[in-house]
Amino acid sequence: MNQFNFFLKLLKESFRDLIPIVVVILFFQLAIIQAVPEGWIGTAIGLAIVGVGLAIFLQGLEIGIFPVGEGLARDFAKHGTMYWVLFFGFLIGFGTTIAEPALAVIADKAASISSGRIDATMLRLVVAGSVGFAIFLGVFRIYKGHPIHYYIIVGYIAVVGVTFFAPQEIIGLAYDLGGVTTSTVTVPLVAALGIGLASSIKGRNPVVDGFGLIAFASLTPMIFVQVYGIAVYNLVEAKDVTAVVVEATVSTTTNITIESIFSGIASVVKDVAPILLIILFFQYAVVKKKIDNIKTVFFGFLLVIIGLYAFILGLEMGLFSLGETMAYQLTKRDSVFVIYAFAFAIGFSTTMAEPALMAIAKKAREISDGKINDFALRIFVASGVAIGIALGAFRIVDGGHIHYYIIVGYIVVIILTFIAPKYIIPIAYDSGGVTTSTVTVPLVAALGIGLATNIDGRSPLIDGFGLIAFASLFPMITVMLYGIITEKLGVKSDTEIEAANILRDTLIDAENMDLATVNIDGSDRRHSLPMDFSAVVIIVPTDKKVDAIQAANKAGAPGVTVLRADGIGLGKIDNYYRSSFEANDSLLLFLLPQSLVNPVIKSIIHSLHITTSGKGIAFAFPLTHMKGISLSRHDIFVNRKDHKNPDIDQEELMKKEEEKVVEKIKEAAVVHDPNLNHK
Repeated sequence: MNQFNFFLKLLKESFRDLIPIVVVILFFQLAIIQAVPEGWIGTAIGLAIVGVGLAIFLQGLEIGIFPVGEGLARDFAKHGTMYWVLFFGFLIGFGTTIAEPALAVIADKAASISSGRIDATMLRLVVAGSVGFAIFLGVFRIYKGHPIHYYIIVGYIAVVGVTFFAPQEIIGLAYDLGGVTTSTVTVPLVAALGIGLASSIKGRNPVVDGFGLIAFASLTPMIFVQVYGIAVYNLVEAKDVTAVVVEATVSTTTNITIESIFSGIASVVKDVAPILLIILFFQYAVVKKKIDNIKTVFFGFLLVIIGLYAFILGLEMGLFSLGETMAYQLTKRDSVFVIYAFAFAIGFSTTMAEPALMAIAKKAREISDGKINDFALRIFVASGVAIGIALGAFRIVDGGHIHYYIIVGYIVVIILTFIAPKYIIPIAYDSGGVTTSTVTVPLVAALGIGLATNIDGRSPLIDGFGLIAFASLFPMITVMLYGIITEKLGVKSDTEIEAANILRDTLIDAENMDLATVNIDGSDRRHSLPMDFSAVVIIVPTDKKVDAIQAANKAGAPGVTVLRADGIGLGKIDNYYRSSFEANDSLLLFLLPQSLVNPVIKSIIHSLHITTSGKGIAFAFPLTHMKGISLSRHDIFVNRKDHKNPDIDQEELMKKEEEKVVEKIKEAAVVHDPNLNHK
C-alpha cells in the first residue's frame, strides 16, 4: 500500500511537471503559428503515456537502482580496495555510454561532417572511454577528498586550450557530446555511486563530495573528442562517404505496432543490460555478497525498463514530431525574436520534465537535509537551460564563433565557484550534465539544425551543433546563483529549523509537570521542554566501577551518582541478620536523555563483558517529572533531531545553531551569565 501511495504521488508530480510543455506548445501553435496541429489527439495520448511512464521510471529508481548503487558503493568503501572501485567506476561509465542511442546517431552524423575522416565506431569508443575515465577520476577524487573545483577548472582550461587547435568542423560536435553522454539511466546510478562512497568513507560529506561524477562525465568528452579530431584531420585524408541526412523537416507522428513495441522494449533492455551485468559481476564476484531484497531490486529494474520505454513511446507518439514541426515552421518566419522566445520556453519546459533532473533534485534535497529545495533547484536549472538555448539560437542567427561564448561562460562559472557555498558547487556542476537527456536533446537539436538550414551563410553541419553545449553550461551558473541566494536569505536545513524551534519553545515553566525543566550548560537559566528521560542503573563489582564510568562517559553520559551496594543471594537469607560483611558491589545511577540510554548501556556491557563472562547487571526505566538536571545545548538538539537522515553532518549544523543561539541570548540580555561565552 505504501508503494502504491508513493506511485500516486509520483504520478501527480509527473503530470504537474508536463504542464509547462503543454502550455508552451499550445501558445506557440495557436497564437504564433495560428494553426491546429495535425494529430493532436495522438499528441494528447502521448503526453498521458509520458506522465505514467515517468512515474513508473522514478519509482523503479527508488526501489532498484538507487539502493543497489549506494549499497555497492558502501560495500566497496568498507570491504573493497580503491582499485576495484576505480575499475567499477570506469566500467559503469564505459558500458553505459557505448550503448547510448543518442551517441550512435551523432557518431553517424560526425562521419558526414568529417568527410569520412572520423570513423563512427571509433568516435563512440573515444567518447565511451572518456566517460569511463571521468567516473574513474571522480571516484579517485572522492577517495582522496580533493575539492572538485580544482579538477573542473583544470578541465575547463584544457577544453578551451584544445579548442584553439581543433578543426572548426569538430568544435560544436565535441561540445554537444559532453551533454548527450549522460543518459537517463546512467545519471541516477552514477549519482548513487558517488553519494554512497561519500557516505561511507570517513571524513567525506555526501553533499560536498558525493556529487560531481556527472560533471566529470560531461567535461572529458569535450577534451577527448577535440584531441581525436585534431589527430584525424591531420593524419587522415578526406574521402567521399554516403551523406547522413541532417536537416529539419516536418515530422510525422510515429505509428505504433506490436513489432515496434517489442523493438522499443528490446532497445531499452539493451541500454539497461550492461549496467545490470556490471552490477551483478561486482556484487557477486568481487564483493561476494548477496543483494538485499533481490526480488524488489529486480522489480525496480523492471519498472525502470517499462517506465523508460513508456516515457519514450509517449514522446514519439506526438511530442517529438510536433516539436520538430514547430521548430521548422518558426525558422521560416521573419521575426527572430519569436525564435528566441520559443527557444527559451521550450528549454525551460522540457528541462522541468527531465526525469534525470528529477532524480538528482530529489537526492539533493534528501542528503542536504532539506536545505536544497528540489523544486526550486529544478526551476533554476530549467532557467539556465532556457537562457542557454536562447543565447545559442542568437549565436546561430548572429554567426558568432561558439568557443568565444563558451570561454566567457567558463570564466563566469569559475568566478562563481569561489563565491558560491561549497555544498552547491558539485550539484551545480552535475546539473549541466543531467539537463541534456531524453526530453531536451531531440527538440533542441531540431531547433539548431532548423535555424542553421534556413539562415543564409550558415552550415547545418557546423553551426547547427552547439545548442546542447549552451544548455549544459548555463545551468551551472544559475544553480550556483541559487546557492548564493539561499545563503543570503538565510535558508536553513530541516535540522537547523528544528534546532531553532527547540530553543524558541523552551519557555521557563518549571511548574508544568508535563515538561522537563533543565539548566543549559550549567547556567542559572532554566528551560522547560517536552523531553524524555530514563534512569540507567548499573551494578558491578567495586573494582570494575571506574571502567564502567569511563565507558559511560565515552558514550556521552555527562555525570553519575555512585552508591554502595550490599547484596546476597536468597540461598543465604538465613544468616543475613547474623552476618557482618563489607559491600563488594557498586551501584551506578545515570539520569540520561532517551537518546543516550542505548549508547551508554551498550558501551558498558561491551567494556565489562556483562552479557558474556563478566559480572554485573544493567537495566533502565523511564522517568517522569524531571526537574533540575543540567544538560548542554548539544544534548538537547541531538535528543530532538530527526534521525531520518544520518548522512548529514549534524555536528557541524548543531555547532552553527548553538553559536547563533548564544548571540541571540546575549543580544536579548535576558540574563547576564558569563558561562554563555563558552561553547
